Amino acid sequence: MRKIFIGSILILAAALSRLLPHPDNFTPIAAIALAGGVYIDKRFSLVITMAALLISDLFIGLHNTMIFVYGSFILIGFLGIWLKSHKKPVPILGATLFSSVLFFVITNFGVWLTGGGWFYPKTVQGLIECYTLALPFFRNTIVGDLAYTAVLFGLFEFVQYSIRVQEKKTVQI
Repeated sequence: MRKIFIGSILILAAALSRLLPHPDNFTPIAAIALAGGVYIDKRFSLVITMAALLISDLFIGLHNTMIFVYGSFILIGFLGIWLKSHKKPVPILGATLFSSVLFFVITNFGVWLTGGGWFYPKTVQGLIECYTLALPFFRNTIVGDLAYTAVLFGLFEFVQYSIRVQEKKTVQI
């Protein structure tokens, strides 16, 4: 229970950081989905990720591509659950980069399909234009995902280490 509480606090803090001024697409949500899958019971990890996204979206604003955004983060959450049994630096890095690509592909397809505030022709050329114009956002997504994943995984590992040290001290007394 303590692990879920601490994890929820860290994830809530990361979600609230989404409300602070930041470059476009430089957000902690993919890191929350990955870290939640690794460090929080899988029954709660997707719920916490979606709650963090919804809470921050209620302040930022709702939009017509939400199903694509939420869908991509659900898939990233499942990737985090997979990552739980592969928690080593290379798989974490790979999962983080794959998360960025997954988010980019799914959400920009959604922008092309629904308009999402932009007006792309419903042609292959329109889809290519949508992805091409989104490339600057993709760079921010990658950098943000890498940075937030490093911070969240580092915090979770630090908290777990601190708990183990405290428990050893308690047992020795």
